[in-house]
Amino acid sequence: MRNKKLTIFIIAGEVSGDVLGARIMREMPDVRFVGVGGENMIAAGLHSLFPMSDLSVMGVAEVVAHARTLTRRINQTVGAILDVQPDIILTIDSPGFARSVIKKIRKSSAGRALVANGLRFHHVVAPQVWAWRAGRAKKYAQTFDKLYAFFDFEVPYFTKYGLDTIAVGHPIADGLVGRNASKHGGEKLITLVPGSRMSEVKRLMPLFRDVAHKLVASGYDYKFAIPTVETTAEFVRDSIREWDVRPELVSADKRYDLYSRTYIAVVTSGTVSAELAMLHIPTAVVYKMNPITTWLVRQVIRIKWVSLVNILLNRCVYPEFLGRDARTENVLGAVRQMALPAVRETMIAELKSADELWLRPDGVPAKLIAESLMDSVRSK
Repeated sequence: MRNKKLTIFIIAGEVSGDVLGARIMREMPDVRFVGVGGENMIAAGLHSLFPMSDLSVMGVAEVVAHARTLTRRINQTVGAILDVQPDIILTIDSPGFARSVIKKIRKSSAGRALVANGLRFHHVVAPQVWAWRAGRAKKYAQTFDKLYAFFDFEVPYFTKYGLDTIAVGHPIADGLVGRNASKHGGEKLITLVPGSRMSEVKRLMPLFRDVAHKLVASGYDYKFAIPTVETTAEFVRDSIREWDVRPELVSADKRYDLYSRTYIAVVTSGTVSAELAMLHIPTAVVYKMNPITTWLVRQVIRIKWVSLVNILLNRCVYPEFLGRDARTENVLGAVRQMALPAVRETMIAELKSADELWLRPDGVPAKLIAESLMDSVRSK
């Protein structure tokens, strides 16, 4: 019989992980949660050790620039774990930070004692080893005790190395697939999504400004909106003061209401493109990285596309403009094409054909993960 309340140390490093983390927490109301998260996990009862934005870094050059902060946060997190002595550590995405923390725990004498006493490491979001850096699957097996993947096809990549892996479905699919938000009511609203990481936002806001200005200058009767997240909202507000076209700003927790009004979206590569695909919204995907990061990625990537709906369907449904291709004229051309009725109807039909690929018949991700965590504790 347990003499203490079950304690889970939970870490999320970006907005999508924060949303899923909050859902998992709400599935486990009798559990004590400690760790790192954003506004959603804080609302669910978490006292975050430090701002989640400190972990929202992507790209080689960006990580180097923030190395001192990341090192300090790694050490702070390890110290908190050794002090709290949780039953399980649950990390959601942010694999670099998660693996650094776990490596330090396993190397310390106090950490080894916790592991010997049953501490286990669970991780949510399988790396896309089928796309690039296949060797990560083996490294994950050496780091984590359990992995929660989104899709069945991902599981064998990890189980072949002995890592206990289960598919739980895509976390954002529950409640989104089937809404058919593409019935927007006729408003010509273009939603621009620059991302949740500051490095992404700084690179994409000038592109979005140019696209908005040139569409209006060309005579299109469009309005514009930008969903904002806590990590970049102030920067976005400051940026649009210089725009001739003033977009509507909508907080991230209201983004689905915004998407229901969206005619066309132009978004950064990431979770948002999956959300919009589930909602059947015509979208163009753009992404700009530091030139060094761009070059490195092109050397190792093994897939044609970055948008998950394109990958799942194995064809280009959402037009993608990455790196040097993320130019104003390319995005303008895509928007003009998606405004054509025939092109628009074909794209929406393609998006609908992917609906069954997002969901699992045996439950929703947060509940499946919560049940698995409890099973792991009972088996100790």
